[in-house]
Amino acid sequence: MIIEACVNSAISACEAQKGGADRVELCENLHDGGTTPSTGSIRFARKNLHIGLFVMIRPRGGDFLYSMDEFEIMKDDVSRAKELGADGVVFGILMPDGTIDTERMKVLVDLARPMGVTCHRAFDMTADPYKAIEDLIGLGVDRILTSGQQPTAPQGEILIKDLVQKSAGRIIIMPGSGVKKHNICRLIETTGVKEVHIHLEKQEPSRMEFKQASVYMGKPGQSEFEYTLTDWEKVNDLLSLIYKY
Repeated sequence: MIIEACVNSAISACEAQKGGADRVELCENLHDGGTTPSTGSIRFARKNLHIGLFVMIRPRGGDFLYSMDEFEIMKDDVSRAKELGADGVVFGILMPDGTIDTERMKVLVDLARPMGVTCHRAFDMTADPYKAIEDLIGLGVDRILTSGQQPTAPQGEILIKDLVQKSAGRIIIMPGSGVKKHNICRLIETTGVKEVHIHLEKQEPSRMEFKQASVYMGKPGQSEFEYTLTDWEKVNDLLSLIYKY
């Protein structure tokens, strides 16, 4: 069983490794569903990780219908991730009708090799998941990250199980979203998956002594004196449970 941890920073990536994760998906801006991390973050993560490092390639939050300018940015980011030693990249592009943009996806897949390629949860926004999986298999994509087109993977377990069967080993189906200690074993047993994507975090308190309470850097009311960090102990607890299972 391979456990991939979704992380919001290079520091969180190191925490996920400490907890025993097999691979990380390095992102920024997880409140937007994840965007491309900085060059410095990728470089730091590669230097300090001995586990798998996959890099999110997503120029913005929102939908997965990208302009030509955004596509140019994505191509450059794929090349940069390869140059910095990433093991893989994670991306997805859709057409307006909810199908996979096979033409532009092929460009990115070819550019990414020999790195691994995951299609992220853009898959969950497709109009027909069965057509989408065949399109991605045809493109040579290695895996699909999916919640089974539901808010969480446990809720989408029926489709995930069906996708595992339909794939017949041609592509890896990796459930993600809402996967926690209390539901991961059932999800694995029900679907038959061999890889699982998790996101386990905590709020780390600020070390600031002086705290200016009247100014906000983000949304009003959002604390400036804590930040989100991967919780290595939660990762370790989850892995321990799987090993026992």
